[in-house]
Amino acid sequence: MRAYLSMGTNKGDRNDNLEKTLRYLDSVPEIDIISISSIYETEPWGMIEQQLFLNIVILIDTVLDPESLLHACQQIENRIGRQRLVHWGPREIDIDILLYDNLTIQTENLTIPHPFMEKREFVLAPLREIAPELILPSGRSVIATKGEGKVKKTLFK
Repeated sequence: MRAYLSMGTNKGDRNDNLEKTLRYLDSVPEIDIISISSIYETEPWGMIEQQLFLNIVILIDTVLDPESLLHACQQIENRIGRQRLVHWGPREIDIDILLYDNLTIQTENLTIPHPFMEKREFVLAPLREIAPELILPSGRSVIATKGEGKVKKTLFK
């Protein structure tokens, strides 16, 4: 199954947090990383008074079901030091499942497609880069969809 994951970090060594996250994801036998976007520096969403984020989107191939993928992502977040103290607050790493094939899932722990993905430019800009042909759950193309917030592609990679 193909899935798109979004990652963001604004605490500690942001670039190192992304690199570690990618290494840990790559070490999960049931996950193959297919494509990785450039890194984008972005304004925070929600709680505004915090550091700028670094964000990427990746495409993976996985045999994990959505709940197991969520669990694997949360284990990696914990391994990197994520603490869930403030909703939309600063974090070492946040991994969101944006899309999982064409599935729609609504459980207590997981909503796919991600409910805010089409509103957030920090998700759409890197998604456009690695999947310009993608049609979003709304039926609009990712190329024609502009989200909220300023993003800037960085020189980090």
